[in-house]
Amino acid sequence: MAEIRMEDITRPENLVYKKTPLMTDNILSYCPGCGHGTAHRIIMEVVEELGLQENTIGVCPVGCSVLAYDFMNVDMQQAAHGRAPALATGIKRTWPNRTVFTYQGDGDLAAIGTAETIHVCNRGENFTMIFINNGIYGMTGGQMAPTTLEGMKSSTCPYGRDVQTMGHPLKMTEVVATLPGTFFVSRQAVHTPSAVRKAKKAIRMAFENQRDKKGGISFVEIVSNCNSGWKMRPVDANHWMEQNMFPFFPLGDLKVDGKLVK
Repeated sequence: MAEIRMEDITRPENLVYKKTPLMTDNILSYCPGCGHGTAHRIIMEVVEELGLQENTIGVCPVGCSVLAYDFMNVDMQQAAHGRAPALATGIKRTWPNRTVFTYQGDGDLAAIGTAETIHVCNRGENFTMIFINNGIYGMTGGQMAPTTLEGMKSSTCPYGRDVQTMGHPLKMTEVVATLPGTFFVSRQAVHTPSAVRKAKKAIRMAFENQRDKKGGISFVEIVSNCNSGWKMRPVDANHWMEQNMFPFFPLGDLKVDGKLVK
């Protein structure tokens, strides 16, 4: 067997992958197997590839991603719970040539921040919204979220979500796709290499739309797992997500260039 030398592995023509410098060296605070880390990485890869690092401002509210500023090497601003779209609106209107994005969970974006989400999408502000949907409140103890599926168990619905008393799961991405102020709306995942490539393509489209001032919100949902909140091993959580989350939250583009995808 030929000797493998480090200098051969790191030669540009042999390099398969390297970590983007826009991800810091801090250890991620997310549970092992969580999709947040992968979502962070591909967002920062897109920012790097588009040459937007010095021009980008991210907004993160309260939730599992509250410490995102420790991991993303761009300017970051923390918002109060649910208020990221409102804060991002102020930033973008003050500095219209900056690239602005929010990074929000389902409890933040679809519960306490529902009004901000609806109105910013209806107004058509020109920034990017990244929505992580794992169907549960991951940070605060696994309570039921607006996106918790019917029959899905959580700490506040231990026998499963009963739609008769607790209402139906909220398809927030379908809701915002109907609003006139959204330009691009997509739902993706990050649990397999193929899914990661599709998610990165959607996120790149969202940032390019903003860069090119194609009016309106670009909104990308990422359906992810919460193996700790779901009380599953990471591999089992991914299988459960495929079997249960994807049928209710189907992946793909919902709106492109301001037009609903049939």
